[in-house]
Amino acid sequence: MKVAVLRERAPGESRVAATPETVGKLVGLGARVAVEAGAGAQARFADSDYAAAGAAVAASAAEAVAGADILLAVRRPSAAILSGAAPGALVVGALDPFGNEAEIAELARAGVTAIAMEFMPRITRAQVMDILSSQANLAGYQAVIEAAAAFERALPMMMTAAGTVRPAKVFVMGAGVAGLQAIATARRLGAVVSATDVRPAAKEQVESLGGKFIAVEDEEFRQAETAGGYAKEMSAEYRDKQAALIASHIAKQDIVITTALIPGRPAPRLVSRAMVEAMAPGSVIVDLAAERGGNVELTKPGAIIERNGVKILGLTNMQGRIPTTASQLYARNLLAFVDTLLDKQTKALALDWEDELLKATVLTRGGTVVHPAVRAPEPAPGGTAAAGAGTVAEAGAQPVPVEKPADRVVPAAPVKGGAARKGRAKPAAAETPTEPVTVPAMAATPVPPAEKPARRSRVRSAAPTDAVSPDAAAKPRTSRTRKPVSKEPQ
Repeated sequence: MKVAVLRERAPGESRVAATPETVGKLVGLGARVAVEAGAGAQARFADSDYAAAGAAVAASAAEAVAGADILLAVRRPSAAILSGAAPGALVVGALDPFGNEAEIAELARAGVTAIAMEFMPRITRAQVMDILSSQANLAGYQAVIEAAAAFERALPMMMTAAGTVRPAKVFVMGAGVAGLQAIATARRLGAVVSATDVRPAAKEQVESLGGKFIAVEDEEFRQAETAGGYAKEMSAEYRDKQAALIASHIAKQDIVITTALIPGRPAPRLVSRAMVEAMAPGSVIVDLAAERGGNVELTKPGAIIERNGVKILGLTNMQGRIPTTASQLYARNLLAFVDTLLDKQTKALALDWEDELLKATVLTRGGTVVHPAVRAPEPAPGGTAAAGAGTVAEAGAQPVPVEKPADRVVPAAPVKGGAARKGRAKPAAAETPTEPVTVPAMAATPVPPAEKPARRSRVRSAAPTDAVSPDAAAKPRTSRTRKPVSKEPQ
């Protein structure tokens, strides 16, 4: 079995799909690995490092691809560059199919089996393969670092002999994986952080990281999440109320970070021109959705602009600005997936097309486009979470379906009420359809019903015996009722 790793050709892409670490593990699984020369150069991985890990460094892409059974990529490769691969070869990467159906059809005509890693199902066994979380997590972190550099002022409060410097105010719009990491990073740097999200569950997640949650918390908001953890579309009346609240809040902020995307569609507009103009000169906006047009009305993808003294960072591929770390995590995601496709005895591909991982991620097979969400020019209405039709997504490497952040970032909230006190979760039927049940870890060891807590003594417990002298410990305790003291002489 041959695995090929190509140099990324998309403009601005600095990551690589395999590192010397994962190449060594692929070789250990019985694979022959060919890495195109210079594939890891921008991520600071030298060709000599790949060779030391057991890979063959190919002088050209054609040499690396020739006879390959698996091709690992970050961005979708062109069909032309795949010429010479083995029939039905697997192309594994972030293929970004929505809005690019023609390119996916070309991959099908090339005879390869295209696998979109961003469609990986949200199940326990696939967590280690989740490129969405690993890359969005880094994007949220880097967004704060870029904002701090552009802010040109200190973020934390500083108390000096010359006076006190107030902390910067950071507002994060969207509390998914990237948003939560941005909140955590800004808090570590000493900023005062607030955040908003359309999902009620996000409130506790934001507050658990030290942020203040900003939203119109009416009855519609409390019903704004589906049983699967995705956001519902809000009414026009609610959107107007929320926009007014957000506009007044943004005017007081120093840094704003936006993270919302909708797969296959332009990014939703969250910040208007008027909101930008209401901010103080020197403020900074980082738009993590710039790759899809941006959440800010004035964003220019790939550029940094200034409006009335407010800087708007429309940087694309934010995680690619820390390519070494991003490549390390991405390569491990791909390695974990490839490992499930191999027969450990024969050390050859053993594909089970009924496996839920392949059923969810395979776009093309046997010369045709087989994924139901990509087959038509436009995704069918009411698609599943894998299809991503109409669901708000995390800003990251590609426009992809959002992951419910509570599954990986913030510990589940304890179940309130008597069930939590007794260590038992409420039955699923008792939960409302809009708030999925999450049982905290403490409920794993319930208190037996027969065991009741001892009644509290009316007498305060004594200090530990090792802290009391032996003589004092031997004396019996006196009654709480004092006897009258005689005043007669003894």
